[in-house]
Amino acid sequence: NYNLTPELEHQPSTSLDLLGHRSDVRAVRFTSDSSRVLTVSDGLTKLWSCKTKHCITTVECGNGMCAVMTPGDQYAVVGTKKGEVQLLDLVSGVLVSSVVAHGGCIWDIAMRHDTRGFATGSADKLVKFWDFVLVEGGVGEKSRIGVSHVKSLQMTEDVLSVCYSKNNKLLAVSLLDCTVKVFFTDTLKFFISLYGHKLPVTSMDISSDSTLIVTGSADKNIKIWGLDFGDCHKSIFAHDEAVMKVVFVPKTHLFFSVGKDRKLKQWDADNFEHIQTLEGHHKEVWCVDISGSGDFVATSSHDKSIRIWERTDEPLVLEDERETARELQYEQSLVASQDTTIPGENADNEAESAGKKSMETVRAAERIMEAIEVYREDTAKQQEYEEALLVDKTAPPPDQHIILSSLNVSGSDYVLDVIKKVRPSELEESLLVLPFHYICDILILLNEWLLNKKSVELCCKCTFFLLRVHHNQIVANKVLVNVIESLNKTTRDVVKEVKDVIGFNLAALKFLQLDQQDTNESFFKDFTGKVKDVKRKKRAILKTVAS
Repeated sequence: NYNLTPELEHQPSTSLDLLGHRSDVRAVRFTSDSSRVLTVSDGLTKLWSCKTKHCITTVECGNGMCAVMTPGDQYAVVGTKKGEVQLLDLVSGVLVSSVVAHGGCIWDIAMRHDTRGFATGSADKLVKFWDFVLVEGGVGEKSRIGVSHVKSLQMTEDVLSVCYSKNNKLLAVSLLDCTVKVFFTDTLKFFISLYGHKLPVTSMDISSDSTLIVTGSADKNIKIWGLDFGDCHKSIFAHDEAVMKVVFVPKTHLFFSVGKDRKLKQWDADNFEHIQTLEGHHKEVWCVDISGSGDFVATSSHDKSIRIWERTDEPLVLEDERETARELQYEQSLVASQDTTIPGENADNEAESAGKKSMETVRAAERIMEAIEVYREDTAKQQEYEEALLVDKTAPPPDQHIILSSLNVSGSDYVLDVIKKVRPSELEESLLVLPFHYICDILILLNEWLLNKKSVELCCKCTFFLLRVHHNQIVANKVLVNVIESLNKTTRDVVKEVKDVIGFNLAALKFLQLDQQDTNESFFKDFTGKVKDVKRKKRAILKTVAS
């Protein structure tokens, strides 16, 4: 017989709860005072403090795709993927009401600027208009806010985005057919149609003075339109991937855009200029919002992160930003176009250089070429002076180059100093960029440096690399025959001498090591005996005191 013991109840001793979202955040909204930010994802809506970065409230909801804040920032309206409009109480953290508003996903919600209602755009080809109403509570319950459907606008295609003008006179609706329809708000009569995008417009926003509308599309372009006549002021290739969200900075014609290329960009809609690019997200950026003061920008991404960007007092120079962007683009083109196979090696071996061509290697090559030009000029002056001495022994010496005179070095030593300052990881790529007529001067200088035993290891490294890369041109050049023969003899002699010195030093170090080991052993033995004597004396003293 077996006695079955009752199962033990397991109770957790500690628990760890993460406050972040478990899925992509598809909407971010600042409160009216810019102190808090609302984030919406699949199943959760959270309210965060911008100052402490802590989560204040968490409310369970549907699969939220868009959201707006109500007046007073007590409630939030969330549009879900199932077509529901949900009203959330951010103070008590509960779902107040849920209304089945559409037969498809609600892609966008736009708040009227009189804050008395909002509009929703859905995949069911409808734009619905809603008003906030006061719902009386039951016995012992307080009245609460609610939503009431007012009217609908039937469209021909799926609605992707809706946006009110700041003067509440116009309503812009983005459709799946790549067009943007603009209607009068009061009568819902058609005003103008904006067309020109090759793919659907995913987001749009209207400036504070209601004169400009900016549209971002899946075709990677941003278009700036005038709302008076619907004319396209400028079309900008903005992102490397689809543009997901655009939003104007309040009371300005500056706007921000985000896209699937993981970048946040700022633009000037008056001058059609790119101001700056902010990088930080690791995956696609879904949405962006700007605080009412314009001091904070919030973004959310597929990497499950929410980032808040703060405007600083540091001045922004557009020329510096453009120069940085050009350098980055040039560096990317260098990396994309370079042949990574080591010259002189068999391409089938797939041996590649550890370094890569970049702006730093190009700058290092330019510095080397400038140093060689200084060396050539100094050498030419010395030759002219020597020829003048044959004719007139009282000829004055030439003026030294200003760089050489300031550093108090010769032309060859100046070139060596410049090469020494190049990073070892960038040296080969820098030498690879140099034209061949500079290589001839470097080989002559390498021979001179090796004869004088200056930086032997560096000179050997440069010599072997240049001979391997430019072997065919060097062999075909008769001018370099004497230089190569001299390099062959000089390199062997200098390397053998350095090898002998290193071997002698290694032998001396081994001798010192053995001698030190013997000394340390006797030292520790003597010291151990002394310690034992001290301990023995202490024990004898303790016994005497105890007795």
